[in-house]
Amino acid sequence: MGSTSPSPPGLPDASSPTLILMHPTPAERQRTWSLTHPKWGGALEHDDYLAREQHLTETPLTKDGGITHWILTDSSLPPDQRPILSSCESLRKRAVASSPSDATKLQDGIAHGICSVFTDPQFRGRGYASRMMRDLGGRLKEWQGESLFSVLYSDIGKAFYARHGWAPFESAHLAFPPSRDAKTSGGGDSSLRLLKSPDEVVELCAADEKLLRRTIIQRTTSQKGKRRCVALLPDERTLRWHLMREDFMTEHIFGRTTEIRGAVYGSEEGKRLWAVWARGYYGGLQNTEGNALHILRFVVEDESLDESYLVQGAREIIEVAQREAAEWKSEDVQMWNPTDKVRELIDRSELEYEFVDRDSESITSLMWYGEEETADLDWVANEKYAWC
Repeated sequence: MGSTSPSPPGLPDASSPTLILMHPTPAERQRTWSLTHPKWGGALEHDDYLAREQHLTETPLTKDGGITHWILTDSSLPPDQRPILSSCESLRKRAVASSPSDATKLQDGIAHGICSVFTDPQFRGRGYASRMMRDLGGRLKEWQGESLFSVLYSDIGKAFYARHGWAPFESAHLAFPPSRDAKTSGGGDSSLRLLKSPDEVVELCAADEKLLRRTIIQRTTSQKGKRRCVALLPDERTLRWHLMREDFMTEHIFGRTTEIRGAVYGSEEGKRLWAVWARGYYGGLQNTEGNALHILRFVVEDESLDESYLVQGAREIIEVAQREAAEWKSEDVQMWNPTDKVRELIDRSELEYEFVDRDSESITSLMWYGEEETADLDWVANEKYAWC
């Protein structure tokens, strides 16, 4: 689809004082979505893509001000007649940070996830995206309350956003091939339970948050406060956003929604392993490149349990994911930034996988609003659930 933005005869310089970061009108928001459809909406027709974007403003995470739309524009022109020089969105999320001075205390707050950074092709090469990001970084520090940090996931490498204050962090994943021969249930004496509804997924969120908080305190203590730990919380609103996005996509692509959202191994709380996943589509059915089953969160509640038990649990969970990837036309199963323990379990399971160290796409990046240097932070649970 071609550009629908007005093209004034004289565009302002990126340093012009007339440029301002604003919130778009409903019509400008629709225009922005139309512009981004060719880049991110290949699996959906244009109108369906616009419907999805609207749908994603109405989730528990995004409604009531949870999502903010931003445009860089010329303040000298009236709304709906001004150019959209660059645009993006931010999602307000719950976050936590440790205290270097007292490892037993955690600071709760908010963080903002920046997404959909886009510049109309006719306005590129003029520095507008840089101007928008410079203005946005400082704006988000106090947007909707004082923020701990902001994150984004760069698809243009590490350098651009790093120049504007978002330091790149570890961005790697394990890629497992789809397999129709993999198991769909434990069978026999297996302790595997499939998660078959969003409600079953979110039932795990409270236990997950408790575990993550404990992990942060332990890591801060082990480092004797030398590094501050930070994390986005894998809460119910965040997980539902992913699942609602997935449901919209599968309903429009396949005419049905998925039945299996993850798997839990073990029944006793404190001794379980689990994974929650969601499918993402960029290529649709004709071209599976870019389609992936993403493990949003992989949890081992107690890493000190019998090693054979943990290996068996990890293997059975991943095998279910591989089967689901094959059925739902996914190119692979991706597990972002697994912990050393999880990587060890996967290696011992003898499952086939490829280690992918991303250097150009989905580069996890963070801007810290405290006194420390961002690159000195320890980003805990830097997994796919935090993506937006």
